Amino acid sequence: MSDLQCPTRVFLARHGLADYETSLVTDDGGSLSAEGREQARGLAEALRGERIARVWTSPLSRAVQTAEIAAAALGVDVVVREGLREYGVGSLAGSDADEAAVIGAVFRAWADGDDEAAIDGGEVIADIVSRAAGVLEEIADQHRGEAVLVVSHGGAIMTSVPELVDRPRQWAYDLALPGGGFVALERDADGWRLTPQRPRC
Repeated sequence: MSDLQCPTRVFLARHGLADYETSLVTDDGGSLSAEGREQARGLAEALRGERIARVWTSPLSRAVQTAEIAAAALGVDVVVREGLREYGVGSLAGSDADEAAVIGAVFRAWADGDDEAAIDGGEVIADIVSRAAGVLEEIADQHRGEAVLVVSHGGAIMTSVPELVDRPRQWAYDLALPGGGFVALERDADGWRLTPQRPRC
């Protein structure tokens, strides 16, 4: 079977756990904790037999560090794409607000069908979906017949994957990944789908 007929295999991972310089809400990229570095190494080990061709990553430092650790272990290079970044915290930046509660309510509105749901001072959730999905399409086009690791963030993954695989938005809550956790996807001429097992090609 030719590369053009084989699907692109995408292992879409959340970055490892990170520490931050402040306890206030921030868009800062953070730095991987010791546990987060171990999660990045575990991610590489989990994918060692998948013949990963390249690692793609969000530009935020916690994602870049995860990608670099995994790429070094897998012997491949790293490409950064802005569209894979996490949602911006908008007007919450610099505050001591409960980020999970405030932004969680916005995500719930989106999951319930509100296409205008937006983070105050930040992005419309649908725009996060659009930019993340756009990068994943670019990656799939560049790696036909190959496997790639993509390192992104919880919010970007939870919102974009249901749209890609044509699942209800509420299914996003089943995609709450731990640090270094990943979801396996493939994309071919018929579109995107989940791959619980490695496809034979």
